[in-house]
Amino acid sequence: MMNTLGFVAGLAMLLGAGLAWLRLIPGLVGFGIFALGGLLGVVVAIATIIAVVRGRGMRMGNAVGLLAAAVILGGASLGAGVPSINDFTTDLADPPAFRHAETLAPNAGRSLAYPADFAAQQRTCCPDLVPVRTADPPAEAFGTAEETAKSLGWAITASDPAAGTLEAVDTTTVFGFQDDIVVRVRPKPEGGGSIVDMRSKSRDGKGDMGVNAERIRTFVARFESAS
Repeated sequence: MMNTLGFVAGLAMLLGAGLAWLRLIPGLVGFGIFALGGLLGVVVAIATIIAVVRGRGMRMGNAVGLLAAAVILGGASLGAGVPSINDFTTDLADPPAFRHAETLAPNAGRSLAYPADFAAQQRTCCPDLVPVRTADPPAEAFGTAEETAKSLGWAITASDPAAGTLEAVDTTTVFGFQDDIVVRVRPKPEGGGSIVDMRSKSRDGKGDMGVNAERIRTFVARFESAS
C-alpha cells in the first residue's frame, strides 16, 4: 500500500511541476498538485520509518515517498521565520507606487496599494531592506537601475526616466508565478546624489517564502556593485 502511495506522491509532484513549467496549467494549480504530492509523501515517509523501525523492509515506492517528503519539507523550511506577507519595500513610510502594473490584465480588480499592516511585520523580519543612497546623479542612477533590472532577467514593462520610475515583472522558472516590481530613483533632499527605492509584490498567495525580500537584496547588491 505505502509502496504504491510513494509512487503516487512522486508522480504528483513531477506532474504538478512539469505541467506548470510547460505552462499547460496555471501555476497555482500546478503548485497545488505538487504540494499534495509532497504531503502524501510525508504520510508515506512516516509509515515507512515506522515499518523500518519494526524490522520490515523498504521498497522502491517507499524510497520515492521519502524523497518527496524531503523535497516538500526542505522547501517549507526555506520560509521558516518569514512573515506571511507578499509585498516588500525599501521605503515603508512612502512605498513606491505601481502605476503601469495597474493596467495589466492579470492585475485587473486587484489593489496594488501597499498594505499598512505589512510594515510592522517587515520591520521585524527584514530590517536590512532600506533605500540605497548613491553619489550618482538621478539620471545616471536610473540608467544603472535599468541595466541592473535587465541583467536580472526581469521583463521591463514601463520605464520613465523623467519621473525616475521603472516597472517590471519577474516570472519564476518552474511554476510561472509572476511578481510585480517597481524601482524609484529620486534626488537626495540635501543634493549631491540619489536615493533608490524598490518594491516587489507577488500576484499570488498570501506569503512568498521570502522571495520578494531576497529579490530586493539581490537587486541592491548588483546595483551597488555596478554604480
